[in-house]
Amino acid sequence: MRAVIFDAFGTTVQIGSPQQPYRQLLREGLRQGRRPQPGDAHHLMTLNVGIEEAAEQMGINLKPSLLASIKASLDLELESITLFRDTLEAFEILREHGISLAICSNLAHPYGAKVKALLPGLDAYAFSYEVGATKPDPLIYQTACSDLGVHPGHLFGEKASQIAMIGDSQRCDRDGPRAIGILGFYLDREGSGGINTLTKFANLVTQEAEADS
Repeated sequence: MRAVIFDAFGTTVQIGSPQQPYRQLLREGLRQGRRPQPGDAHHLMTLNVGIEEAAEQMGINLKPSLLASIKASLDLELESITLFRDTLEAFEILREHGISLAICSNLAHPYGAKVKALLPGLDAYAFSYEVGATKPDPLIYQTACSDLGVHPGHLFGEKASQIAMIGDSQRCDRDGPRAIGILGFYLDREGSGGINTLTKFANLVTQEAEADS
């Protein structure tokens, strides 16, 4: 195994006090007569701008008092983001085996800096607002692989050449990666079977690597 790509929210980090500032923004847009669009979430997560500029690009006029309130909600939510207890242990297990690490996540611009602050020094970060694509678009996985210096497509090849990804979305973190040759795994933190912790996943990956060495 050459590299492992992790999802962010629900996998390596968690929001302790959800405030849903972007939902507040869209709710204000609805109040102003802007009807919600199916692609709103994708649009917000591919804009490389802050929440005020995002509102402007979506044609939502925010009065100073409301803008301040939404920004306060955003700040409170960002402050509440913490690592899951098993994240750093899993990273350490993988690093001890020389495996490169990356984060690949659908998220709005303000959240990227917080994720990097909690998980500094990784080999690559592929954030939707920087890439301009959201999972399960192949581009975001390919960007992560490119930044890692690895190439997907070795599902059935030498295990030393394989790349894995894990996250809490079957569609985005298991099936999407598998479609381009990455070993996708589903993390079910609430489940009693399968992979329900990152340490269990890290041990599984490294044990297989040791068995093939």
